[in-house]
Amino acid sequence: MSRLTHDRYCDEIIARTSALRATIHGADLGATVPTCPDWTLRDLALHVGRAHRWVGEIVRTRATEEVPEERVPEDTPGSDDPAALDAWLAEGAARTVEALRAAGPDEAVWSWAWEGSTGFWARRMAHETIVHHADAALTARTGYEVAPEPASDTIEEWLEIVAFAQAAGDKEAAELTGAGRSIHLHATDVPDAEWLIEFGEDGFTWRRAHEKATVALRGPLTDVMLVFNRRLAPDSDRVEVLGDAELLDFWLERAAFG
Repeated sequence: MSRLTHDRYCDEIIARTSALRATIHGADLGATVPTCPDWTLRDLALHVGRAHRWVGEIVRTRATEEVPEERVPEDTPGSDDPAALDAWLAEGAARTVEALRAAGPDEAVWSWAWEGSTGFWARRMAHETIVHHADAALTARTGYEVAPEPASDTIEEWLEIVAFAQAAGDKEAAELTGAGRSIHLHATDVPDAEWLIEFGEDGFTWRRAHEKATVALRGPLTDVMLVFNRRLAPDSDRVEVLGDAELLDFWLERAAFG
């Protein structure tokens, strides 16, 4: 599967942070985020801003070990003023992208995953921001859309993360087995945006394909991505589930990490 360019990931971090800022502007920052019920909208924004700054510190210092949170500079806006939060989010994204662009995609740095590179972190922060912007949009009840290329890559990165979690012994991901079962993701508005996930005795595999499966999830690509990332319920009228809906639920309940 082809990834986006390093510059495109950097562009997405800035664009999605701007969209997140616009979404929370004037919203009730104390509102509970339905897709992350332990967080308020303000907590969500702080999480995104801190993630950006943490990655920025990893990239700037070319860290070879995990960077403790206390070493991350300016990890709060310094004020409860919504304007301070907005400026803090914008500055954090800009500084992290500046560091990522200066480094390029191939510098070796620490990561928690299968790939220790600055390119990994550009991709990870792009999708982190894309998905959490969805959380904010669902909370504030505003519109939300993702272009086809990053939406498709968000699905593929999540598949890679769940596969990594399974290989690392994550208890829930380890249960994603069972030969003879499969899930088909089918975007109805983007040509060739289809995936087949096939379960085996020891795990699962996936590929781009249009094939009959045990269960199919169909709908606009953005909505398929949101269901797959557990941001939209599979029984939403924005998507269609054909076949064994319990298998899709089985996946969604166990496809987690961290």
